[in-house]
Amino acid sequence: IYGWRGASAGSIGRFPTTFPRLDGEPAPLYPLATSFRNARSVLSAANTVAAALRSGPASVALRPRSEAADGSVVIARLLTVADEAAWVAARMRDAWTARPPGRRTAAVLVRRRSQLPLLADALQAAGLPVEVVGLGGLLTTPEVSDVVATLRVLVDADAGSALARLLTGPRLRIGPADLAALHRRARELADPPSVVEALDDLGPAQRYSATGFARVSEFGDVLRRLRRRLGAPLPDLVADVERTLGVDIEVASRPDRRTTGRAHLDRFLDEAADFASDTDSATVPAFLAFLDAAADEEHGLEPGEVQVETERVQLLTVHAAKGLEWDVVALPGLVDGIFPAAPKSVNWANLRQELPTPLRGDRADLPALRLDGVADRCDVAARLYEHDHAVRARAAEEERRLVYVALTRAREMLLASGYVWDTGVRPRGVSPFLAELRESVEPAEWHEPEPDAANPLTAEARSAAWPPDPFGPFPGDRRPGRRAAVEQGAALVRAARGSAAADGSGESGRARQWARDVDRLLAERAAAADLARPVVPLPGHLSVSQLVDLDADPQELARALRRPLPRRPAAEARRGTAFHRWLEQRWHAQPLLDVDELPGAADEGADDADLAALRTAFEASPWAARTPAEVEVGFEMVLDAVVVRGRMDAVFGSDAEGWTVVDWKTGSVPPAGTNQSAAVQLAAYRLAWARLRGIPDDQLAGVRAVFHYVRSGVTVEPTRLLDADGLRRLLQEERSP
Repeated sequence: IYGWRGASAGSIGRFPTTFPRLDGEPAPLYPLATSFRNARSVLSAANTVAAALRSGPASVALRPRSEAADGSVVIARLLTVADEAAWVAARMRDAWTARPPGRRTAAVLVRRRSQLPLLADALQAAGLPVEVVGLGGLLTTPEVSDVVATLRVLVDADAGSALARLLTGPRLRIGPADLAALHRRARELADPPSVVEALDDLGPAQRYSATGFARVSEFGDVLRRLRRRLGAPLPDLVADVERTLGVDIEVASRPDRRTTGRAHLDRFLDEAADFASDTDSATVPAFLAFLDAAADEEHGLEPGEVQVETERVQLLTVHAAKGLEWDVVALPGLVDGIFPAAPKSVNWANLRQELPTPLRGDRADLPALRLDGVADRCDVAARLYEHDHAVRARAAEEERRLVYVALTRAREMLLASGYVWDTGVRPRGVSPFLAELRESVEPAEWHEPEPDAANPLTAEARSAAWPPDPFGPFPGDRRPGRRAAVEQGAALVRAARGSAAADGSGESGRARQWARDVDRLLAERAAAADLARPVVPLPGHLSVSQLVDLDADPQELARALRRPLPRRPAAEARRGTAFHRWLEQRWHAQPLLDVDELPGAADEGADDADLAALRTAFEASPWAARTPAEVEVGFEMVLDAVVVRGRMDAVFGSDAEGWTVVDWKTGSVPPAGTNQSAAVQLAAYRLAWARLRGIPDDQLAGVRAVFHYVRSGVTVEPTRLLDADGLRRLLQEERSP
């Protein structure tokens, strides 16, 4: 089933003769024919679709395990693609709410990445936690799209469409009249007009609306500041763009992101870091070219390792779902031309990028082009036509293998659906896969196109407010949007500011910004005069290590926030990272960081010589004999309006026996009473794990948190850890000057 990964489906069928017994007889076959994953109904549906693929003794229909549940398969053919997205969301919501929280898993698998935005909107409108998986799909999420658009505008004067996205987006909301004025200004400045360059010279303010001119001017200043950062490391620049746009605050504030949070932004930052570490010249144009390739290729780029996440509905392509499984799986888009994909030739005789079949290792399984005995060019053309037809037929067979993979990802419940109309002039034909499922499964809904029927999606003119209201409802969501709640919150903030805002009420927006900048500079100069106690606002985001620093030495943290400096290279950090990486591999987890990504990695004195001693010491500890429930658990939680981020090394135990969060330390055990602030780290981990498990803040007795000093074999558990209120008080106390 994995032909698209370079394997050949025919290899296993030839295995008995390729590796015969010593007497020359074919090797015996012992089929592994029991599925330990799928419910009975799910496996029956998959076997129905795969029946056409089975030939020879090496291909058998899988049977369910004896204690397998019945499960359920629901199929439907909806009227429009929008109806299908709503149907999938409603069915997924029903299945989601029917299962107890804590370990729920669900996925929506698509054949094309272009299906993702509509489905993601529908799922979010249904109140489900949504995560788009894979780099190609990641680029379709609004917050990542805004970051990528900003990167394009910074380096490409012709990135007009990217700039238009930003100008009409939720942050600026520039209307058509101001966009037209900006375009006219661009044509005045140069024959080949560049709207990006026009931001640096807007011309007379009277050409724009007062609000539009102020917003565009401010955004031009923002882009100029970011361009001065183009020489920074790529991950740092991406993080700067994210903070400048405020998309991190936006996703943190959205109620539909309370579970997934900034997961998409973090994964995009990881992609930028990986690109920077793997590329000699990690420039912004090179990174954008890489992203373009990821968006254009359906599965041409090697995907990163995908992991099943609990308590969220994951959206990804079928290709990326290889080897994974979920409780509930939806497979939309079962229409002709999408799944199976529109037939296309991958014929080496027509395409120069295809390796000729005679040179391939799997040539025995591919259609052969035979030109022996041809008499003229007409004969050659006929042979080429026959060969191309055979290549297309084999591609259709690979689509059937692919849909079998998709169907068998479901453990308990499978949703399979198609539709009649999308944006085309003609109705979509039903997928042969969905038609075959209908022979044994009664559909929940089934629409057939009426003769000469008009497309309901294009029959009537559609209207919408533009630019769209960022606080309005999701597309297709009948519930009210967030505007009333956001405006109420904004009113509370303005009221809390008191008379401070009234002092500059008669000034222009730019003058008020200048006044604020001058006030900040003067306050910073005054604070610098008293280095013993710099006054620095606590940021809205803190790492757990910064939370520890806040308790240990708030003034040192203030200095670090005011004037960030690179950390001194440390071989100890490299050794600790190497040990953590070994532990991740020991428990088959995906490494969080490579050894070369932390301070000290490039230091000539870095030495991993004592890594073996750390491994030996760990194997002698009681933790070596235990299997963790989770490793490398990333989290975000909100405390007193501050988002605290961190990553726990390992968690042992269960709900029944209680949980233990363990943080591995590769250094020596500190003397008693000398590192009390470190307990803040464990307090944050304990609270974060409790929230991930749905445990109330006031019921933390079932969650322990300890340090294990690997080198010494000593496990230390603080006698008292701060609870949620204690951590909030820490933040509140240190907010005051």
